Amino acid sequence: MSETDRSRVTGSATGTGLPQRRTGHAFAHTLLRSDGRPPQTPRGVRQPGPAGRPGTIPPVPGRPASFLPLLLTALCAVLFSLITWQVLVGGQLLAPDRALSRALVRTVPDSVTERLADLGNVQVAVPVLVVAMAYAARRGRRLAALAAGAAMALVPALIVPLKEWTARPGPLEPWAAGYFPSGHTATALTAYTAAALLVAPHTRRRWPLPAAAVLTALTAAGLVLRGFHWPLDVLASLLLCTPLLLGVRWAVSRSTRRSSG
Repeated sequence: MSETDRSRVTGSATGTGLPQRRTGHAFAHTLLRSDGRPPQTPRGVRQPGPAGRPGTIPPVPGRPASFLPLLLTALCAVLFSLITWQVLVGGQLLAPDRALSRALVRTVPDSVTERLADLGNVQVAVPVLVVAMAYAARRGRRLAALAAGAAMALVPALIVPLKEWTARPGPLEPWAAGYFPSGHTATALTAYTAAALLVAPHTRRRWPLPAAAVLTALTAAGLVLRGFHWPLDVLASLLLCTPLLLGVRWAVSRSTRRSSG
């Protein structure tokens, strides 16, 4: 080792002062601010967020509002209008609808399909919703409970005029009219799904919505297999009531934010 290198090692090892901080370019840049503000570089200090979380420089705007519910509502409206127009004019969609109905009707015993169809009765489905509304109101979600009740009240207000306007005959009763859209399907979908939306925030597992989907599917299957409704009658009711349930979902999410805020 050379003399010069040895003297450097000895001097640094025997020094009595504390190690001095290096005053490189980056450190000097941090200390040269005379106005007390943090430096405007990626190495600068970031201001904390609203809840003490690390902030960002520059500020990041909030998340954009989701347009998925609006798009889904528009899609349901377009498809429902298309099906209704086909029913009114006897369009081409009715041929595969009749063929599918003929292939399915009474392939399952009536004793089974009638009980499945009964799941869409007002006496069966609406009490489930009423219990869920009372539970949600007791937990402080009155807005959500009111939205669910309003959605259920809109079902007959929409279904009954459409039945009278379209006057579609039934699969097994061609002399009768008023089968489009399916009131039982609309009742089952709205009552069970709205009840699930009200109860879901208070459950640990995500079982309410799948249970509502199963009950609605069983109701629709019973109606088609028994010959109470055409398949398009059921599909039209699903499309008609989906926007109502999106409104209930919005009210539930808003009530959840208020209770957690």
